[in-house]
Amino acid sequence: MKIDFTKNTDNLIPAIIQDNETKNVLMLGYMNQEAIDKTLETKKVTFFSRSKNRYWTKGEESGNFLELISIKNDCDNDTLLIQVNPVGPTCHTGLDTCWQDDNNQEYGFISKLEKTIKERKENADAETSYVASLFAKGINKIAQKVGEEAVEVVIEAKDNNDDLFLSESADLLFHYLILLQAKGFQLNDVVEVLKGREK
Repeated sequence: MKIDFTKNTDNLIPAIIQDNETKNVLMLGYMNQEAIDKTLETKKVTFFSRSKNRYWTKGEESGNFLELISIKNDCDNDTLLIQVNPVGPTCHTGLDTCWQDDNNQEYGFISKLEKTIKERKENADAETSYVASLFAKGINKIAQKVGEEAVEVVIEAKDNNDDLFLSESADLLFHYLILLQAKGFQLNDVVEVLKGREK
């Protein structure tokens, strides 16, 4: 790995720390060659602290280490992306990230949809919201809708109309997300089960 330390007078380069699992950015630190070497040797991320003017391994006092997965440099060879498995919260304040965000697995639009379903479940009027009306009818009705949508997906899978197949697939996923929340779960809970089966 070729790294250009010459762009900064202190021979330090920024190191972006990213959770290997969630892909969330956890923090930013600075490293020189010695910090990189120590990180590679110990498999725990080590920085050069500009305020302490010394090397420090993240977690050396708190126990909240950053276990090294990989190190990559960028196209200009002057910034590192370090993927880690965090042991505990990363920020010294006790939060998951230095930007006060929770380090939860997110799925883009699907996670946004889950939040919308939750909001409708808790706050919407059953007379004006389809989602709220399903929750009002109870678990049996929600489960029935998932079954109906699953059958429709199977039927459309046997035909050649891709638009209908995708439309019914969207309906199935939407109603499945509702069913998960009716049972007190989220998509992340299902993902954790799948991860357990990967081993």
